[in-house]
Amino acid sequence: MIDFQNIVLLTRKEMLDARRNRWFLLYTIIFAGLSLGLSWMGLSGLGRYGLSGFGRTTASLINLILLIVPLMGLTLGASSLAGERERGTLLYMLAQPVSRLEVLLGKYLGVGLSLLGALALGFGLSSIMIAWYGGNQHVGQFLGLLGLTFLLGLVSLGLGMLISSTLRKADTAIGVSLFVWLILVFLGDLGIMGAAMATQMNIDHLFLLSLLNPVQIFKLATILILQGNLEILGPVGSYAVRNYGAMLMPLLVGIMVAWIPATFLLAYHFFRKRGAL
Repeated sequence: MIDFQNIVLLTRKEMLDARRNRWFLLYTIIFAGLSLGLSWMGLSGLGRYGLSGFGRTTASLINLILLIVPLMGLTLGASSLAGERERGTLLYMLAQPVSRLEVLLGKYLGVGLSLLGALALGFGLSSIMIAWYGGNQHVGQFLGLLGLTFLLGLVSLGLGMLISSTLRKADTAIGVSLFVWLILVFLGDLGIMGAAMATQMNIDHLFLLSLLNPVQIFKLATILILQGNLEILGPVGSYAVRNYGAMLMPLLVGIMVAWIPATFLLAYHFFRKRGAL
């Protein structure tokens, strides 16, 4: 049986630890500051505030999110279990009357809520500036981007905790998470393009390959929200819209949602086997 009181206590502990985590505070300040700056630039246009409102701001935030959010989730998740295992505090925690599932749930919820709070702060500052200058168009696009960003953050956190569940030292876990971040963010497009050129891959296979990368899924979904189609992506985008139609967005969101329990269950599997060792 799961004791939800233990989970609540562990969640509170993780949220308090996040406030004292210098990396988390630095990530929060950077994301909030850049979100505010990009919002101002998106609203200014050619010196005319409110020209494009939410639409321009949403477009300007996408590249920031693609770079920062996966980095935040991966590194924070990677240091969660491995850090406490290295310090010996995880062994003390597991000696208490709590199960390993409760510990993992508490850590995931605590770090996850802290991460979502940091992202909400950045988006909140952006929305205040937009509202102040009267840019009230395309609110739905902005909210859609917010929801997808939350999903990307939780997926990245799950991947980070999966890495952390298999390693003992925090430095090693963070190093592996940075390598995974490079693969997801920078090598995703290049890897798909290289595979397509080397193997003469069909368009349908190329699209399915892109669905293996949550960052690519986020990019596809945000372009679909902003443009209403994926023609900007060429034949692959046209293939996706033509074959999936109205079901394309639910498909993309569903795959991102599925990443969350999948990574958590894998992390629990390795955590149950390894424990505090």
